[in-house]
Amino acid sequence: MSDTAVRRGTPARHTGGAARRPDPGPGPGPLTHTAVMAARALRISSRNTDALITSLALPIMLMLIFVYFFGGAIDTGTGYDSYVMYVVPGVLLLSAGFGAATTATAVSEDMKGGIIDRFRSLDVGGTPVLAGHVAASTVRNLCATALVFGVALLIGFRPAASWSGWLLVAVVLMAYIVALSWISAAIGLLARTPEAASGFTFFMSFLPYPSSAFVPTENMPEWLHGFADHQPITPAIESLRGLLLGQEVGNTPWVALAWAAGMLAVAIGVSGTLFRIRTR
Repeated sequence: MSDTAVRRGTPARHTGGAARRPDPGPGPGPLTHTAVMAARALRISSRNTDALITSLALPIMLMLIFVYFFGGAIDTGTGYDSYVMYVVPGVLLLSAGFGAATTATAVSEDMKGGIIDRFRSLDVGGTPVLAGHVAASTVRNLCATALVFGVALLIGFRPAASWSGWLLVAVVLMAYIVALSWISAAIGLLARTPEAASGFTFFMSFLPYPSSAFVPTENMPEWLHGFADHQPITPAIESLRGLLLGQEVGNTPWVALAWAAGMLAVAIGVSGTLFRIRTR
């Protein structure tokens, strides 16, 4: 014992040589990791101006082409004053597909570049990494959707939705944006190169074409008509069109949300499995 300990009447404590470090406590949780990964993905997107401009401009260009080049020759048989009233909901889903496709390339670049090993050494799991990319894709898509909708208003689109209709439009759009973004994340994990990931997402971006986005499905050949009526994009487009124009939609929005929930569940499960396979 030291003289000081004896004088104070307190026993001396043996520390075993090394000083004990304070417990740092629990680290950041999954939500914090997801927010950090989303901010990182948005910063990367802002630096890739070519891809950003393309994802924003291409849906607008397609809408203008269909409205002004083909609109006068397309008879939808729906009695709308102009073709723009029919085509805008389809362009909104098309914009979501184009915007989500960049997620596949971003995920593939992360897997190829080795940054995932760095994240794992920092105790960042696969779910926050992928969820960060999906969150960034959702933000980009919402900006693109607002831009497309603004241009649609300028060229004559006049919605007549109620407040509840606007709310349901937002829910359907958000559900499909998130589901398509998770599918893109799974494609990015499946593809071995960013170029291949970009090519695979073409099939997802193609789905609005064999649907009711640009012409009624009744005008399609019989073999294509059946596919167009029973694929996941058609109920979403019919829901958006009916809700935006103040029409009766029945249970179509719930069918669309069921499709989105199914795609989301499958995409999240497949993404988790592929991430474990790629990083083991």
